[in-house]
Amino acid sequence: MKIKSSTVLRNDYNAISTLAHESQEPIYITKNGEGDVVLMSVDAFENREQVLKHRAAILEAEFSRLSGEPTYSVDEVRKMLKEKYRNA
Repeated sequence: MKIKSSTVLRNDYNAISTLAHESQEPIYITKNGEGDVVLMSVDAFENREQVLKHRAAILEAEFSRLSGEPTYSVDEVRKMLKEKYRNA
């Protein structure tokens, strides 16, 4: 975890930007000694968002499975798709 003051951000933005790109992790910016904002590169943010979307999809699928909705193996899905396109 990287922590920098708002003064460093204000006085040396380029160094903070470089750090964000190189570390690919959030940088916590403090103001008057207290946490204020979190800064990260666009790539790191987009990667984080993608991971969160995948996790949400997995969690939703697991809830569906636990609630008793039917599940299918890869072979079963392959067979259903072949049947569907054979009849199309």
